[in-house]
Amino acid sequence: MLSTQKQVLKNVELVSWTRDGGIVKITVHFSKELRPTHPDCLRYYNILFRRTLKLMNFKQIGRNYYDENSKENFCDNRLEAWRGYVTSVLPYEHSLTLCSDICHKLLRLETAYDIIMRRCEKSLQDKYIREEVSKELVGLIVFTRYNNKTYRVDAINWDQSPRDTFKKSDGSEITFVEYYMQQYNQIITDLDQPLLVSQGRWRKGQKNTPHEPVLLIPQLCYPTGLSDELRQKSKDMSKLTKFMQLYPWERKNELEAFINKIRVNRTAQNELQRWSLRFDTNCLPISGRILRDVKIFQRDVSFGIGPQPADWMRESRSTPLLTVKSLSHWVLLHPREHGNNAQSLLRSLRKVTPTMGITVGQANMYEVNEDPSSYISTLRKCVTSHTNMVVCILPDSEKHRYDEIKKFLCIHCPVPSQCVVAETLMSGNTLLTITTKIAQQMNCKMGGALWKVETGLQKTMFIGIDCFHDIVNRQKSIAGFVASTNEELTKWYSQCVFQEPGQELVDGLSSCLEAALDSWFRNVQQQPDSVVVYRDGVGDGQLQALLDHEIPQLVSHLRKHQVKLTFIVVKKRINTRFFVQSQGRLQNPPSGTVIDVALTREEWYDFYIVSQSSKHGTVTPTHYNVIYDTICLDPDTVQRLTYKLCHMYYNFPGTIRVPAPCHYAHKLAYFVGQNIQQEPHNSLSNCLYYL
Repeated sequence: MLSTQKQVLKNVELVSWTRDGGIVKITVHFSKELRPTHPDCLRYYNILFRRTLKLMNFKQIGRNYYDENSKENFCDNRLEAWRGYVTSVLPYEHSLTLCSDICHKLLRLETAYDIIMRRCEKSLQDKYIREEVSKELVGLIVFTRYNNKTYRVDAINWDQSPRDTFKKSDGSEITFVEYYMQQYNQIITDLDQPLLVSQGRWRKGQKNTPHEPVLLIPQLCYPTGLSDELRQKSKDMSKLTKFMQLYPWERKNELEAFINKIRVNRTAQNELQRWSLRFDTNCLPISGRILRDVKIFQRDVSFGIGPQPADWMRESRSTPLLTVKSLSHWVLLHPREHGNNAQSLLRSLRKVTPTMGITVGQANMYEVNEDPSSYISTLRKCVTSHTNMVVCILPDSEKHRYDEIKKFLCIHCPVPSQCVVAETLMSGNTLLTITTKIAQQMNCKMGGALWKVETGLQKTMFIGIDCFHDIVNRQKSIAGFVASTNEELTKWYSQCVFQEPGQELVDGLSSCLEAALDSWFRNVQQQPDSVVVYRDGVGDGQLQALLDHEIPQLVSHLRKHQVKLTFIVVKKRINTRFFVQSQGRLQNPPSGTVIDVALTREEWYDFYIVSQSSKHGTVTPTHYNVIYDTICLDPDTVQRLTYKLCHMYYNFPGTIRVPAPCHYAHKLAYFVGQNIQQEPHNSLSNCLYYL
């Protein structure tokens, strides 16, 4: 029992009676006084605030609450966009803080039944049509308006229909038609439609926990998110983006309006006043600082990158790259009808590569059919041990074809490869820019380097770790491990660890580290003095698990070589936003902004960095938490180092949200998990083949 009043330190006896006249005596005794920052208090504050939103008739969908009155229709009334709020009460250095942000939920106005009928106009029995329907529906999140819940579609049960019965919790049987009528007053019109299967909430590490799947009626399920068809409507997407991407001053106004709704709502105030809870109407003012410009080095030139804009595409394409790899023995495959696109790519490559210092030799060109087997059979014949790059022009972005090509070239016939959708080579004004990016990407995949920064640390290896979880097919999770193997951060070693479905904590880090150190020694001829790890993908509740499970694996191996370690947790999925007052209104903080006061935790060594630059919407900072440190770097050095590493991602000539090793690990884990589903050949481990 919680009370806001300070209790007298004595027992209190309460007496009550049961329905049959029995007397029940309850003795309440004082246990302890909780500080406002105690976890139990925080838990209750969050429950109370969510209860308040429910009393204000906000609709709960998933974890967040949405204002149904603020919804707007798009795409000729085929899509609803609901505006809602993410809220959490958190303890920071000096006070409790309500962290609130704007969120959106996209609900299609067509049902899963509409999608099925559009595909199955003739017969539901056709095997090919069933496969096409499954491709479109399986993996979608659907919303059921009768109970405001969301479910993931894991399968379609073609053998059952709403006519079938199921057992209720009391053991009685009832048809789906009768149940939905009695429970939700919903009328099911098509009694022959199949049922959607949802395995329920997928909890990490609970793959063996038995549970009954949820069977859903397609007619009552509304898919969330955008379909491929809706994404093609550029005008509608522009309107939707304008509604969802709020600029800083718009976001602040929306949040102030949200707090004001709570203040003027009598029901909400009555609930909050019972617990003496009040919220400030103003945003929290804090101080921050902007880190110095970072200098970028290419082969012959260097240039400083300021906070606005943090982009150097023009410089990177007009001067020689840091390290170039020539396209001397390369293969180009293209469908017969896209021969012109292949020639256009060759002409553009010869225009853009000389200034970057890349030599482009004669390509061995082959025509193929659109079928994946045609690409594979041709590659078997034309790829030799001397081939240093394979370029495949694809007729479209169909996933199966791309996956089959990448599987063959990453596992069975390991060679760096580049896939290009033919449509991207038809863009007249932007063709040279696109070709420049393709050329730079191929250079990296072959082992070249575009630029470098000076980190200020000597003989230091940087490691990124991230995990991919297949929440659709519930297959094995993939941990991506990427490590720099020279002092300039231009060479990288990568390795994947296959784990049980949903497993976040990584096993086998010692063997990954040992292989990375071997690769470092081949490049540098001496071991590093220190290792800095950036670990992505873990929440606040898993920090102790990292200290208990992952860090000991690294420490035990590094201790043998007397190498020091710093371990930093990276969090991208946060709701904290920062604004700066400039030119009479709120704007995004410039790239390089650091906040390490007020919104940090007393018990943590943490800070925020806004590393990327954004012209649209509101920028999202990244939260860093140093949970282990034997290098003993001061906070300013760690922050500057982290910001510099955000300039070293070779797939984009600009700053990104997280340090490059962290994002490389993310790209590796997701590429293997989503596309090839097998361990890549170890001959590719020292190049960035997964970009």
